[in-house]
Amino acid sequence: MTSKDKIKEYNKKKEALALDKKIVKKQHDKGKLTAEERINLLLDEGSFTELDEFVELKSHDFNLQDKKRSRDGVITGYGTVNNRKVCVYAQDFTFMGGSMGEMHNKKIIKIMEFALKIGCPIIGLLDSGGARIQEGINGLDGGGNMFKMNTLCSGVIPQISAIMGPCAGIAVYSPALNDFVFMVDKTSYMFITGPEVVKSVTGEKIDFMGLGGPDIHDKKSGVSHFFAKNEKDCIQKIKKLLTYLPQNNLGNPQAINMGDTSRLNNNLKDIVPSDSKKSYDMRDVINEVVDKNSFFEIHSGYAQNCVVGFSRLNNNVVGIVANQPSVLAGCLDINSSAKISRFVRFCDSFNIPLINFVDVTGYLPGTDQEHNGVIRHGAKILYAYSEATVPKISLVIRKAYGGAYIALVSKEMGYDYVLSWPSAEIAVMGAEQAINILNRKDKGSKKWEKIRKEKINEFSDKFLNPYVAAKQGKVDKVIDPKETRTQLINALEMLSSKREKRPAKKHGNIPL
Repeated sequence: MTSKDKIKEYNKKKEALALDKKIVKKQHDKGKLTAEERINLLLDEGSFTELDEFVELKSHDFNLQDKKRSRDGVITGYGTVNNRKVCVYAQDFTFMGGSMGEMHNKKIIKIMEFALKIGCPIIGLLDSGGARIQEGINGLDGGGNMFKMNTLCSGVIPQISAIMGPCAGIAVYSPALNDFVFMVDKTSYMFITGPEVVKSVTGEKIDFMGLGGPDIHDKKSGVSHFFAKNEKDCIQKIKKLLTYLPQNNLGNPQAINMGDTSRLNNNLKDIVPSDSKKSYDMRDVINEVVDKNSFFEIHSGYAQNCVVGFSRLNNNVVGIVANQPSVLAGCLDINSSAKISRFVRFCDSFNIPLINFVDVTGYLPGTDQEHNGVIRHGAKILYAYSEATVPKISLVIRKAYGGAYIALVSKEMGYDYVLSWPSAEIAVMGAEQAINILNRKDKGSKKWEKIRKEKINEFSDKFLNPYVAAKQGKVDKVIDPKETRTQLINALEMLSSKREKRPAKKHGNIPL
């Protein structure tokens, strides 16, 4: 074969990679893009370099050789997003339902290894029915290798998964090991066992979306971090997320000029009610303080009694953790503990400073919480913050009581800088609860109500202010609310050179 013939053969093989128009239409009719279209939408134009496009399945069982096709149901390679290097893989549902066979898995593992080697984010666009049953244990072992690679990449490079269609069986575990999971309305779902298996085992009748649709994982399970209206919206959100992340754990997030100033926050007095029993939306406080239009919330549908997300202050990326007084009075509970601790650990892994906006009465009481392990789950927050070495700033807006105060404010927990508004109440508990305990012997007396009111006022005047803590150095600075933005910027600048070491060890044992 001449050199010219070899070039012709190469071109023929390249042309064979293109999908038939009928196959493309079938995918579009389901409201989904093809794997190639998704990659082109995500990456900068002309930047994609595909790897391993001629890989094919190897198995001869179940007549698989008659079905084989180049790429083996997944496109892998690298390119740029807004001129930043990323590695990407996109499963092709049009080939055997995007099923994960031996070579399919090896391609994904290979691009993950490449991303780890060059130190850039890895993005998976998933559309798979799960393990390729016909290939038996070879497909399953590939899944095991993939999950190991996810674990090795964790905390070294950002890992992002977008669920663009089905994600079932072993396919769900790789995104579960990733840092962020996106799901698309009406077209994506995730579950370990499908509706038919559930029905045969439990007798329960449920459809795909009811079992593992985006609404379920966005609000109930917390598996998904972002809910997208469609695939284009999903990819735009991925691009936005990347602007807040560094390339790897050895770098810092890129500073972007937001065009904001060191302005005063005169609007805060109208956002936060003076009556500490009245609620408000903490997002309004955050948006008033941070650089304009920079707050990017994560897990917005899950554990809504807390708010977490990325933002910018003076153009630099920060991680925001806040209580949400409008939901469960901002109490910490099982789900919010998991949400906060996971976010804190991500920020610490990738050199993102943390700022807490605190207004919390404590951990949510009740038998349901206690019996389901709020002690164990609540301890995750303590572990995550104690472990973190990035700058940690806490701002007490109104209430900071009991164990929640320790978790989110206490200098003894390792917070570098604690700020407080004059309206803050820092104490073991609220005045009414404290007096009910401290003066319980007087409850039966005729003058109990009068005594109770007097004692509540006395307790409030003496303890429910930031100055008791400030006198003991537990609060570094009491500030006028309108100075919140400028004071936080100053604190971040001061802490930008922070260095803190931890004892040498293999790893800790977080209470999972």
